[in-house]
Amino acid sequence: MKQYIVDAFTDKPFAGNPAAVCVTEAPLSDGFMQKLAMENNLSETAYLLREGEGWRLRWFTPGTEVDLCGHATLASSFVLLNYYEKENDAVQFYTRSGTLTVARKGGQYEMDFPVCPQREVPVTDDMEAAFGIRPVKALLGDDLVCVFDDEEEIRRMAPNQTLLMKLDGRGQSVTASGTDCDCVSRSFFPKLAVPEDPVCGSAHCQIASYWAEATGKSEIHAYQASRRGGHLYCRLQGNGRIAISGEAALVAVSEIVAKE
Repeated sequence: MKQYIVDAFTDKPFAGNPAAVCVTEAPLSDGFMQKLAMENNLSETAYLLREGEGWRLRWFTPGTEVDLCGHATLASSFVLLNYYEKENDAVQFYTRSGTLTVARKGGQYEMDFPVCPQREVPVTDDMEAAFGIRPVKALLGDDLVCVFDDEEEIRRMAPNQTLLMKLDGRGQSVTASGTDCDCVSRSFFPKLAVPEDPVCGSAHCQIASYWAEATGKSEIHAYQASRRGGHLYCRLQGNGRIAISGEAALVAVSEIVAKE
């Protein structure tokens, strides 16, 4: 089984968000996929298996399988369209979040994702304690998204991981309006054994949706201000879907020799 390490939402290695992409020839057990994800210890390991005209895609963090992952989907499309389906400019994935299509457009890969519904919830003292700064607004969907006044607060933030575990949501994202982009954000997933996801595509199904409504724009340029950093280009499509685009860079190709 070949495994590719791909940095997503960046055009150069050692930035953006790394994902392991495994191209399988037969179904693997959930236990084996989880153990390999733990061994890789990246925020996501993706598994691909040819299925009809498309590919079955599953995502595993070091802690659990998840329903949706943006950067590992981008990384998977990069691998397929550059090494397995060079003649094509789009690839279709069958996932726990339905059928997802990714199209190659120039040097970027555009993912068609569902917008994640969210609602405004009260800002609490627990949020302030976890982040060290009191948010001005909070929204809850799959993840908790907390909005702050200043992008520098986002960049300097050092959340308490233990207190984050007690907050609502699969993960907790923080965001503010940006100077050189529409918004700056960071995303934390201690419940999934990922203290900080360097660049999280799925979180922007909420973050970009919020800023599109707040700014009146349909296109949002987002920057995830983790130590690695990465750019996401988001476009609300008006049908409950969002297009999230980014670049990718190959870091390594290896062969998995461990057996189930």
